[in-house]
Amino acid sequence: MTCKERVINFLKRQPIDRIPVFEHFWGDTGRHYKELGIIAAENQISAHFDFDIIEVGAFNLTADMDYVPEVIAEDEDTITRKDGNGAIYRRHKKHDTTPEHIGFTVKDLAGWKELKKHLTIDERRINFEGYRRAKQRAEDGNKFLAWCSLNVFELMHLVIGHETLLTAMALEPELIYDMCETYVNVILGLQKLLFEREGYPDGAWYYEDLGFKERPFMSPAMFEEQLAPWHKKLFDYAHSHGLPVILHSCGFVEPLIDSMLASGIDCLQVIEVKAGMDLLRIYEKYGDRLSLMGGIDVRCLYTNDRAVIDAELEKKIPIVMQKYGYCLHSDHSIPKTVEYDIYRYFIQKGKELGTYR
Repeated sequence: MTCKERVINFLKRQPIDRIPVFEHFWGDTGRHYKELGIIAAENQISAHFDFDIIEVGAFNLTADMDYVPEVIAEDEDTITRKDGNGAIYRRHKKHDTTPEHIGFTVKDLAGWKELKKHLTIDERRINFEGYRRAKQRAEDGNKFLAWCSLNVFELMHLVIGHETLLTAMALEPELIYDMCETYVNVILGLQKLLFEREGYPDGAWYYEDLGFKERPFMSPAMFEEQLAPWHKKLFDYAHSHGLPVILHSCGFVEPLIDSMLASGIDCLQVIEVKAGMDLLRIYEKYGDRLSLMGGIDVRCLYTNDRAVIDAELEKKIPIVMQKYGYCLHSDHSIPKTVEYDIYRYFIQKGKELGTYR
């Protein structure tokens, strides 16, 4: 089978020759492997490992694209900037991490309405050339092309922060409605411009971190009422053009899966073990109607111990591959502390266990 055929069938839970493979890495992992001379400087890390999926993010959804990020503070290890969403973040300079939230200038509906004047369906938001190159690489290699974007919850917290966002879901739902409506309309408008001009991808991949350790950020009822309808609008558009939908979420989101399915997801990724997600439990409950990607504890790779990796893979893959709906992926991004040979072993072992005979 080609990579594209394999991923299409995996998303439909139809027979395949082996489980597909994909992965995400922290940015400094690729740089580290290149510094060691393992990967050619001009190569992308995903291309080097010959994954089945090529992912492309083509949209700039920062509200004010013309705003030049302003340096607020800087020291030897970190830099703090204000961005075009009016948000202030501290980032580490020496390695990749999730940025620290410092402050947000948008705090209410009035502030949002002022900022959203910048959020127009503007061709400048689209990286046409980047999408075109990715599409060509996918066609040349018979890979599955996944167009990707942040979804509404992820976009809103970049503007108002988690604290204001979650409080507004309880006390100011009109703010949530207005923000979701704005972002969904912009995304759909940009998709129409891009896909009609450059052609459709093979699938849509949305990023939406909806949980933390042992809990979603909101109740299932609140998710179903305030976020799921907007997900469904985006997913319905994808399905209307024959595009399956992959939804990424870090954190514990198991209580939200029923609503996610009703909204139209075809695959859940990344199934974060340390947050309380259990790949085998989720497969047992949903494996006949939901494809799964991830759920392999990345902390096993941190050990750089083949025996530990073997135990994790042997415990899970023979079970979750049974209905053809599993793609190998760790439960989070790979850091540079994972040795190259160890990661190479991980995918080789996974393919070996995940081959249908």
